Amino acid sequence: MRLEEALKQTKPFESNYQRALVNLIFTSNCVSAQMKLFLKDYDITTKQYNILRILNGAHKPVSIAFIRDRLLDKVSDVSRIVDRMTNQGLVIKRPSEVDKRLVDIILSPTGKERLHTVMSSVDMIDGIMKNLSTQEVETLNRLLDKIRA
Repeated sequence: MRLEEALKQTKPFESNYQRALVNLIFTSNCVSAQMKLFLKDYDITTKQYNILRILNGAHKPVSIAFIRDRLLDKVSDVSRIVDRMTNQGLVIKRPSEVDKRLVDIILSPTGKERLHTVMSSVDMIDGIMKNLSTQEVETLNRLLDKIRA
């Protein structure tokens, strides 16, 4: 569906640049909504999923600051999200061996299992990106990188 139809817009955008920016924001919101709906079945939020992926990729205990620096959505409440994840048994918090004032966060066995289950479900990615060919995905990635450059 074209952007104008989705937005029920009757007059054209002032420029293709403006249309592209609105399209990017609108599409991002659509993808986020699909991710939230998908992850709801696994009892995790998109931010928790992102943190599980960060911890899995780190392969070592990390600090809250480490997590915050790598989040897709820079949020200030990382500590509270990690606390909820600790209560869910997804992560483990322990005093830092380097600085006793800090805590290290690691992925728990339950967190690893949950992440593996989510990541092994190709339905999410296939469902969201199903209309794009491999070449189109490569082009999209290149263009998105170029926008951020």
